[in-house]
Amino acid sequence: MLALVAPGQGAQVPGFLTPWLELPRARPLLSWWSAVAGIDLLQLGTEADTEEIRDTANAQPLLVAAGLLGALSLFPHPSDAFGKVGVVAGHSVGEFTAAAGARAITAESAMVLVRERGRAMALASARAATGMSAILGGERESVLAAIKAHHLVAANENGAGQIVAAGLLANLQALEGAPPEGARVRALSVAGAFHTSYMESARVHLAALAPSVSVRDPRAKVLSNADGAVVHSGRELLERMVTQISAPVRWDLCMKSFGELGVTAVIEVPPAGTLVGLIKRALPGVETLALKTPEDIPAAMDIIARHGFPSELSDQPTWRMIVSPFSGNFTHHGVEVGEEVAAGRVIGTIANRRESIELTADHDGTLIEFMVEDGDPVAPGQPIARLHPLGQGAH
Repeated sequence: MLALVAPGQGAQVPGFLTPWLELPRARPLLSWWSAVAGIDLLQLGTEADTEEIRDTANAQPLLVAAGLLGALSLFPHPSDAFGKVGVVAGHSVGEFTAAAGARAITAESAMVLVRERGRAMALASARAATGMSAILGGERESVLAAIKAHHLVAANENGAGQIVAAGLLANLQALEGAPPEGARVRALSVAGAFHTSYMESARVHLAALAPSVSVRDPRAKVLSNADGAVVHSGRELLERMVTQISAPVRWDLCMKSFGELGVTAVIEVPPAGTLVGLIKRALPGVETLALKTPEDIPAAMDIIARHGFPSELSDQPTWRMIVSPFSGNFTHHGVEVGEEVAAGRVIGTIANRRESIELTADHDGTLIEFMVEDGDPVAPGQPIARLHPLGQGAH
């Protein structure tokens, strides 16, 4: 199975978009997205210095535009991707790239949302002297204890021995002066304590906009930063991305889901390199490629040819699938085939040693089929049941 992943803030470097302008579609696309977002992406990606692209309000639209441009370089007709890509995921703001790539939201909606997200997070960052620091190495429990002892938050758990602490700069400096045993602390070049309560005002701002955004159920499996779960509902996916602004990123759990799904290759869209580095250490048997410049396209196409196969998901309007968000065992909740169910009705539970979650219908409909039996083990993204909208027959 092939996965496409999109990086988050901090991956951008000055001039990284320059080689991409060699592609015929690049300049028109970037000009259009610039008009949509109200920001000069061409200037930011080719001429701006480190400080200008570090600015959260600039960085977030730039990252999403770059990721979408990279994806379109591999799949000029976006629908072609769903014959090859089995799962997508993004780190932090990269979730918007992934959501647009999976057709849950449009590219235009993604650009508007990340413009507002970036501006709101920049304003939130200006209210207090906060930041983020990467803790490399050490035992996980010791690192988490040290973060808590310094009144900080584990804002990112990236796996492969990397946890990112966030909070007041004074507390981060104290942590750097007394690192956990076997670990080192490195300050990150970001403007604030992202994915913490310091970003609550930004979350509230985006939450007010989200209900007006048109969404569709994604055409490929999309993993959520919150818990690595597969999210099949477009509305739930957008709600999770909004919540994530002030909640921790669990990229380690996304990589765990890659392993459980049977991912065999990962391509990271530009500005690429950070996520495949983590994946190489966490999943050493998985083939990876960082799509940094157009020169990497032939190698990416080779990986797509060898590892790509169609997604199990469909956007046909005649039926909806309920899928498992993670691995575990399915328990039936007494809903019978042929029964009409309302949106929000619980049809079963998925449970494992770590967590348990109720599976609910995302839409009103008739339960047509259970695709697993009571007590069956299930994998992330595995279809559990099919619903047909009320008044429509089975196909």
